Amino acid sequence: MKPQFVTDDHGKKLAVIFPINDYNRMMNELDELEDIKLYDAAKKRDQKFIDAEQAFKEIEKKREEKQK
Repeated sequence: MKPQFVTDDHGKKLAVIFPINDYNRMMNELDELEDIKLYDAAKKRDQKFIDAEQAFKEIEKKREEKQK
């Protein structure tokens, strides 16, 4: 990663410029890190986890009950 810096007249760094591939890689890694943090937080709450197929079944069941 070879960032470039935008500076003011006194040499103070104001902004950074990354090559687009480095930026995209960094954003993907940040997204993954956020997912890990959310997962860890959910585990601490001691929530019950179910697989997606079961969740969709429960959602459809609730929709059907509301329509009656």
